[in-house]
Amino acid sequence: MKKIEILGAGCAKCKKLHEMTQEAASQLKLECDIQYITDLQKIMAYGVMMTPALVVDGKVVISGKVPSMDDLKNIIGQVV
Repeated sequence: MKKIEILGAGCAKCKKLHEMTQEAASQLKLECDIQYITDLQKIMAYGVMMTPALVVDGKVVISGKVPSMDDLKNIIGQVV
């Protein structure tokens, strides 16, 4: 099962990425655990300087932007 984390402080872009990630995972029928992390210490532990950020299985794959739905589905569908 994939572990997907959205890192962000609760801004509109961070919430949008969280919603989009849930939708993309649903459309792809992925078995995954999606968490929205707002704890600054946890975010900094990943070395992320700009949010929102997307972490899949411990790897930061997006930072500082909200991708298109197609890009997001490609990213979470391929990262292993």
